[in-house]
Amino acid sequence: MQFALPWNDRLGRFAPLKALALAGVIAPGLWIGGHWLNGTLGAKPLEVALHETGLWAIRILLVALAITPFRLITGWGKLLQIRRILGVSALVYVLIHLTLYVIQQKYDLYVVAREIVLRFYLTIGFVSLAAMLALGLTSTDGAIRRMGAARWQKLHRLVYPLAALGIFHAFLQAKINVNEEVIQFGLFLVLMAVRVMRSRVPLTFWPLVGLVILSMPITAGLEALWYGLATGVPWRRVLDANFMLALAPRPALWTGIIALALPLASLLSHRASNAGTPRARSDRVQPTTGVHP
Repeated sequence: MQFALPWNDRLGRFAPLKALALAGVIAPGLWIGGHWLNGTLGAKPLEVALHETGLWAIRILLVALAITPFRLITGWGKLLQIRRILGVSALVYVLIHLTLYVIQQKYDLYVVAREIVLRFYLTIGFVSLAAMLALGLTSTDGAIRRMGAARWQKLHRLVYPLAALGIFHAFLQAKINVNEEVIQFGLFLVLMAVRVMRSRVPLTFWPLVGLVILSMPITAGLEALWYGLATGVPWRRVLDANFMLALAPRPALWTGIIALALPLASLLSHRASNAGTPRARSDRVQPTTGVHP
């Protein structure tokens, strides 16, 4: 039936934004699968695929968490169309990630269960998966009607600690090179800060620029703290590296560069508004999203 197609809106009409989001979440899986089939995924393709699917699950989840900040900043309500696609896709990548781990353990479910219990980073990962599965199973319109909007919202606020646990799991698994994990957590903090700011300061260009500037030393401090506690590398050397222009850009700078999308979105939205472009505003609960605002 046409209305059930994932690239259509609720009225069964083709929604370009949903189609673009769907293509975006499928592309990484096709890239991983294509390289695996072509033998170009490295000497240990299973290990690489396991790592990549985990990373993409968190990346997509962060994009899903960015929907509400960008909606609040721009007033573009159509962004809500793609939140469910992103949330469910993140769950799919997590399930593939777990499946690949089972394959890596030669389908021995006893070993898988034992490892999950005995290895802390796997325990955290499994708890995140279980919570994400609960959110995915209750992302349907029917589940929302049965639970009621208030209870559904309360449950789906689990997405915040879930995302933090997922990133922490990636930290523990990466151990030494945690550049991307530091960036992910820095961006997670930025997205949470926007939610706090919404009721205290206007989400306009300069406050958001201030948030971007603040995010960089916090991210640098997080990186230094991790290396100091987890690897024994002197934390001050890691912190100082963030201010050495001769070195490759550190995670703090990348976090700031990516977070600049927020004030830029505010600036462009303001200019569009001044030019007379109508903006769709919607601060109501949208019960068809799959991931809480």
